[in-house]
Amino acid sequence: MAYSRKRGNSYLLRQSCGYDMNGRQIVKSMTWKPAKGMTDKQIEKELKRQLVLFEEKCNSGQVLDGSIRLCDFCDIWMKDYAEKQLRPSTLSGYKGFLKRILPALGHLRMDKIQPHHLMAFYDNLMEKGIRLDNKYKCKEDYCQALRGVSRRESFAFRLSRLCSSLYPDSSLPVIDCTKAEFARLAGVSVGTLEAMTAGRNIAPESADNICRALHVPIDTLFIPVGNDDILSTKTVQHYHRLLSSIFNTAVKWQVIFSNPCSRTDPPKVERKEALYLDEHQAARLLDLLDDEPEQYRTMITLLIHTGMRRGELCGLEWSDIDFDKGIISIRRSSIYQPEKGVFTSDTKTPSSHRVLKLTPDALAILRTHRAEQGRVRLSLGDQWHDYDRLFTQWNGKPIYPDTLTSWFHKFVQRNNLPPVSIHSLRHTNATLLIAAGTNVRAVAAHLGHAQASTTMNIYSHAIQSAEAAAADALQSVLTQARKTDAG
Repeated sequence: MAYSRKRGNSYLLRQSCGYDMNGRQIVKSMTWKPAKGMTDKQIEKELKRQLVLFEEKCNSGQVLDGSIRLCDFCDIWMKDYAEKQLRPSTLSGYKGFLKRILPALGHLRMDKIQPHHLMAFYDNLMEKGIRLDNKYKCKEDYCQALRGVSRRESFAFRLSRLCSSLYPDSSLPVIDCTKAEFARLAGVSVGTLEAMTAGRNIAPESADNICRALHVPIDTLFIPVGNDDILSTKTVQHYHRLLSSIFNTAVKWQVIFSNPCSRTDPPKVERKEALYLDEHQAARLLDLLDDEPEQYRTMITLLIHTGMRRGELCGLEWSDIDFDKGIISIRRSSIYQPEKGVFTSDTKTPSSHRVLKLTPDALAILRTHRAEQGRVRLSLGDQWHDYDRLFTQWNGKPIYPDTLTSWFHKFVQRNNLPPVSIHSLRHTNATLLIAAGTNVRAVAAHLGHAQASTTMNIYSHAIQSAEAAAADALQSVLTQARKTDAG
């Protein structure tokens, strides 16, 4: 039976829940504090009710206490909160962060974790050799050989023949299939294969999967890179936010009384300007798209004209576009994860559900794209998979988001453009809108930001430039008026 003991202005509620495997008594406890203004009789009556409720929770296993270890609480937090409340991409990132958090702090009791434990953990994250995401890079001679693969020759065939040349006495299988088929065989995305061919870094798991499919050791094709790199302060901030979220939940569930992260200062993040193109660079990029594949031309044009995220772009369906009104609705996001493939998810935040007005140029290129996709669909017949997506693979299935990223990277290098990424086009759109005098709140709604403060923080450089231009314009008007009055 639960009982209580007065402790200052609050009451400690305790309940015996049997004994553990070592014969120690298991006691659950919680603190209840009366509301201000309650009379003695009201407190006595409410205390009895709280004792009954607490006893019921203890008997049903709903009460945790601070003696639980962080690693055990994280299992409960992941099951009862994260998997139900978070987006798949966010959940996947948090699981990656826990690979460092649990070995360092998981053995500690929740109620014993103090700010100095967290500060020591953050300091450790800033040391060399701590990275878990070390990459692998394809050897240069292999990259050059794979770049020369013709359209008629199989990428996988050339790759497997190259590997066989190193092991002439073995009977390595020669694989003859398309790049997409080999990607499925190896369990990686087409974008990963293209990144490998371009000599860019790829994840260790991807490099291992490729070599397993070819039946060769990983050091046959790849060399490790980035072993001496350190984590950025921004990444350390992400660890701090995750820990704070976990501890906040523990406070709400009455496992602990306060969040130690609220008393801890993580390393400060150096604020960097968002990389973007100015109006002249953006116009040149659009001109360069004239000679590029129709689907990529449409995707890049739409990103510049709307500022939507890559996942939102890849998740667009034809039913989202109203050609008569010239508007497009952002309703979903297309995401790729190795264990799930390409799948549809909700937008990043509820405020990301929005309706955008399309420019005449964007509408025109969308009409052209719709006609071209219809022609391809008719030519393929039964081979076409009708997902109603705007942007697809050759057979109508949803496009891999990394495919666009990989193509755009090569496009930028090929045309000697500033080193911008796909996400830079979103920054470009926002910066151009602010430079044109668009209200910051309108820009925030256009981008799908939950708060205008987010927009102001990211695009402070553009806002300052717009304010300076406005001040110059005001000075010019007043000066001209004074000259007119004096004359």
